[in-house]
Amino acid sequence: MPLGPRTRVLLIAAVVFAALAAFVWYLSVRYWTQPVTPLPAPRQDAEQTASPTTAATPNTIPQASATPAPSVSATPTPAATPTPTATPAASNSTQTQAATGDAAALASMRLLIPVAGVRPEALRDTFDDARSEGRVHDAIDIMAARDTPVVAAADGRVVKLFQSAKGGTTIYQLAAADEHLVFYYAHLDHYADGLAEGHVARRGETIGYVGDTGDAGPGNTHLHFQIYRVADPKHFWTGENINPYPLLRNSE
Repeated sequence: MPLGPRTRVLLIAAVVFAALAAFVWYLSVRYWTQPVTPLPAPRQDAEQTASPTTAATPNTIPQASATPAPSVSATPTPAATPTPTATPAASNSTQTQAATGDAAALASMRLLIPVAGVRPEALRDTFDDARSEGRVHDAIDIMAARDTPVVAAADGRVVKLFQSAKGGTTIYQLAAADEHLVFYYAHLDHYADGLAEGHVARRGETIGYVGDTGDAGPGNTHLHFQIYRVADPKHFWTGENINPYPLLRNSE
């Protein structure tokens, strides 16, 4: 029985479809059954090149840049020397001449004992006494009760009111008769009302009150009184110390 046109088309389509299906099956089976070849391991130098590296740590820490030297108008700061320090004398003859001149200048000022009510016989020479850190006192301590008035030993300009780690509440005063001589008052409890830098304090004027600030020690109320000569009044915080005791023991 001959096939009709419709049947022949369907039969051809079925054969083509079957052939395509057989071809796809063959490709898939052949692909998945192929042996797998492993990739070669990376070389050691390649691993080192690929891995991240840590930046080298410097062996030394860079030093901070040097702080510029203070100008002639500089005043002491907490980072600077908080209490007056002595500078070495150039020679014995120079030192003797300076001491003679200082003694004459100070004698002309008729220094007062800078703590109200203290008599000369109550003073004790502590100028050469040892202090912590191998220091020498370079001053005298005038013992008195807290809030006893501290008076200006002579006429002079108050150049600095300063809070020091060692000296506590302090006053720097340049002598009016010779502004190369400095009076330094330390361990004050507080300043006199209205005291300000630039004020010219008169001899006997109350400028502060006895206390135990700084490293005096709790309850060890006294005035640390120091005199020293400076080469430059603008650098009033360091100089050659002068013993106040011989100057005050015959004072009023």
